[in-house]
Amino acid sequence: MGNENAVKCNLLDAGCSNESADYVNHLYQAGRISDALHKMKMIRCDLMEELHQSQRRVDCLDYLIRQTEKEIRKQKKN
Repeated sequence: MGNENAVKCNLLDAGCSNESADYVNHLYQAGRISDALHKMKMIRCDLMEELHQSQRRVDCLDYLIRQTEKEIRKQKKN
């Protein structure tokens, strides 16, 4: 990547911490491309786990919403 800051900027845009972005950028600029790639893949795994945790929370909330809506409909019938 041409610009020295491009890697760091992209990592920050992806939600990486400043510390992680600095570390990966340092590896990249030092020519340790394989190490930088490995670290980026580890960060991606962490982000995917956060995504899955958020999805599970949304699923739980959706369930509670559906159950509450059913209860409201049941009460209106009575």
